[in-house]
Amino acid sequence: MSSEAEPVPGSPAWWGNRAPAPVYRRGRPPVDVGRIVGTALKLIDEVGIQALTLRMLADALDSGTATLYRHFNSKDELLALVADRVLGEVRVSREELHDLSWREAVTVAAEAFYGTLCRHPQALPLLAAQVPVGPNGLRGRERLITLFLSHGFPIDLAARAFTAVGHYVIGFAIQQHGPGTPHPEEHSQLRNYYNSLDPELYPATTAAAYELTSVPLHEEFRFGLDLLLDGLEKARGQLPAGD
Repeated sequence: MSSEAEPVPGSPAWWGNRAPAPVYRRGRPPVDVGRIVGTALKLIDEVGIQALTLRMLADALDSGTATLYRHFNSKDELLALVADRVLGEVRVSREELHDLSWREAVTVAAEAFYGTLCRHPQALPLLAAQVPVGPNGLRGRERLITLFLSHGFPIDLAARAFTAVGHYVIGFAIQQHGPGTPHPEEHSQLRNYYNSLDPELYPATTAAAYELTSVPLHEEFRFGLDLLLDGLEKARGQLPAGD
């Protein structure tokens, strides 16, 4: 008789069943989970997800892999906590959002999120792998949906607005900053390639070659975010009176 499959690390079932930190009585002294996860994120920033091994992590902590396995059954479990750690670095205080319009407040929150992701480009694939439902992911979701609700969005539009903004920020960061993306100095090569195309076959692309490769990334990010907020503002304005 087959046993029930273990929940996938990072999934709602995994987070819901995650046991508290064990109490150690023998062997090496325990290593704080926060320190383990922080060190793992630092190593990912340096070498990437694939190159990180538990042996490398143990060496960086001056510990042993057996100590790590007291906290995690696998590297995937560690990576789930690293993803949530990244989300925990998004810092937006209530004071920053006080007296702002909903658009201004969402812009501040989205830029803080984007800035955090830009600091950890090697970790970006972790945030695309699953819906973030760890403690920090839940706090961020609660905070932004509450912001929408406090500005008169009904619950269904607030939920969709949160999802749309989150998808936009993560997607933009992955496309522009994730592992393997072109460096800024490669934009001139891309521009030269567009200019070399047959203008009869690609008249729009050749005409827009400079514009496609010269807009600063943060300006491009804000342009797309503003378009998204324009759409949310229109949807909010079309609500029946009293909603």
